[in-house]
Amino acid sequence: MIKQLGAAALLALALTGAVVAGPPTAEQKVEFYKVCMGIASNDTLCACKRDAATKLIDADFMAVVIASMKGKTAPEEVTVAYDTYIAQSNAVCIPGY
Repeated sequence: MIKQLGAAALLALALTGAVVAGPPTAEQKVEFYKVCMGIASNDTLCACKRDAATKLIDADFMAVVIASMKGKTAPEEVTVAYDTYIAQSNAVCIPGY
C-alpha cells in the first residue's frame, strides 16, 4: 500500500514540474520527528509520519514539509502535491482517516 501511495505522491510532484531528488536525509528525518513532537507530542503518530514521509516524498519536498510544520506556507506551485502528501500520510498513520 505504501508503495502505491509513493507512486501517487511522485506523480503529484511530477505534475507540478518538480524534479525528484534523493530520499530524505537522516538529518531531515530527525528534524521532522523533532518538529512533529513539538506540535503533536505523539510518538506513535510522529514516528509513523516520519517513516511514511521517507517513502512518499523526496529530500527537496521534505524540506517544504518541515518548513510548513514550522509555520511557513508551502509555495503555491506545490499546493496540490503538499495536500496529496498530507492526505496520504494521514491515510497511513491515522486509523480510520
